Amino acid sequence: MCGIVGYIGFRPAAPVLFEGLKQLEYRGYDSYGIATHSNEIFIHKKKGKVSEFSPDETTLPGTCGIGHTRWATHGIPSDLNAHPHTDCNEQIAVVHNGIIENYAHLKRELRAKGHTFRSETDTEVIPHLLEDLNEGDLLKAIQKMVNYLEGSYAVLAISNDCNRLIAVKNRSPLVLGIGDGEFFAASDITPLLEYTNRVLYLEDGDIAEISVDGYEIYQGSTQVSRRVHEIQWAPETVQKGGFPHFMLKEIYEQPEVINRAIHSLTPDSIPRFLYDAKSMTVVACGSSYHAGLIFRYLAESACGIPVRVEFGSEFKYNSVPLTDVIIGISQSGETADTLSAIHKGNCSNVQTVAITNVLNSSITRYADNTILMQAGPEISVAATKSFTAQLGVLLQMISLLSGQVSDEFLSHAGVSIDKVFLLNLDDAVSLCAKAEHIFFVGRGPFYPVMMEGALKMKEISYIHAESYAAGEIKHGPFSLLSPETPVIATCLPGPAYAVMLGNLKEMKARGTPIIAIGSEEDTELSELADVLIPLEEKHIFLEIVAVTVILQLLAYHTAALLGREIDKPRNLAKSVTVE
Repeated sequence: MCGIVGYIGFRPAAPVLFEGLKQLEYRGYDSYGIATHSNEIFIHKKKGKVSEFSPDETTLPGTCGIGHTRWATHGIPSDLNAHPHTDCNEQIAVVHNGIIENYAHLKRELRAKGHTFRSETDTEVIPHLLEDLNEGDLLKAIQKMVNYLEGSYAVLAISNDCNRLIAVKNRSPLVLGIGDGEFFAASDITPLLEYTNRVLYLEDGDIAEISVDGYEIYQGSTQVSRRVHEIQWAPETVQKGGFPHFMLKEIYEQPEVINRAIHSLTPDSIPRFLYDAKSMTVVACGSSYHAGLIFRYLAESACGIPVRVEFGSEFKYNSVPLTDVIIGISQSGETADTLSAIHKGNCSNVQTVAITNVLNSSITRYADNTILMQAGPEISVAATKSFTAQLGVLLQMISLLSGQVSDEFLSHAGVSIDKVFLLNLDDAVSLCAKAEHIFFVGRGPFYPVMMEGALKMKEISYIHAESYAAGEIKHGPFSLLSPETPVIATCLPGPAYAVMLGNLKEMKARGTPIIAIGSEEDTELSELADVLIPLEEKHIFLEIVAVTVILQLLAYHTAALLGREIDKPRNLAKSVTVE
């Protein structure tokens, strides 16, 4: 859950590394550092955000180097715990994303041999282990080292005795950028876009030795080749483009994104075994889990297929019988818990499908079939357009499997989002910003929609937000209702409308302020609610998409009013690559 970047070529390395770390800061931002090589190793690292670095920090010499932006796992954020880490004599420097599971055992052994450790991190065992194994050839030392490490790791290493960069991958993402007389390595492609669109994705067990003259990739001591891909993303897609935050920019990209996602799945491209499935299991985490829950409600109703939805973090330890198909949803394609679930399905000869945003990510290599949702790069930690793209793919899947392709949905999804952008949410935002606690309630498929809304609110505004199926709130949570505890509710025409309206009247009787999302023609709801957010959509698919975007904007504007750091909320990272 950290970001790493490496460079070797003809440019001064330090500025390239710092700019690359800025692009990766969504992966971790409690500390940062770089190391460069020019006859000796030069290191600069400190606690804090790389986006706040001063220009004189880029003056380290050399045209080869490595950098790191940290999301702490072992040890508090501090200058000492920041990467890069070195061996005893500062002849080897490394940066690392992942977790070394057996680091405590290795650390005891290395200390017994006289090695001195400076940090609390698991990563520091790597340079000391390399020092112990190094006989003058860093590549050979690394080829030996991987036999000692247990866990997940993407590692970049440099040493004082050679102008080379070594990259190692195991269960953590690592991509190489191929330029003209220069080469890059990074946790994802965003830092590379300014310099090259040619990349290759390292596979688990790969060790790459990179110099200004080229690169060689090994599995153990055997040389292997990896295909070079051309990336279509343009450099401006990772810029704010005049918006105050990436999150708002990405929300406004959603009309185009959802239309692209819908058309990513066609009658010819949908995996054929899905048509024959008697049951399905969706495995996901965070926002992707909520998308899976929405899929469950709608797929069971429209297709008659039983659907289980499981947290990726629990599925590995779940002993219930596996279903016909496992669908793993992961924006990054590197979510460790979801990868474990796909692997479990493969080991049990269950058909697996990956829904992801990243071509050649780990999940695409694990799963039998992949559906790319084509959302484009998402920089803000809080998922917005990636979640909407997941909805587009899943709702299109339901349309195809049910045999009732929704032309209305296909043609109007983007328009429905555009209409949301015209709504005035000021009164709702003002009410939310004054609250310490907010309840989000809904029924049917709108219950998981409200779960996603509550997650967005707590992620970026730091207001405590909880979601409930509306009928359940009187089974305990009613005790928390008060005039200081707003309820945000979806109450749209449909089978549950009358009972949902009754639930809201019960809440209102406790003095609770109500923010209702409902039909613009609903006078009874308008009279009941303190704030009515009107919705004119009549198709449930369009309603779900529109409500999702309303809740994203409500969370965004509340956080902005409170002065929160929206794109980089505290304690969170974008891609959760550790279990």
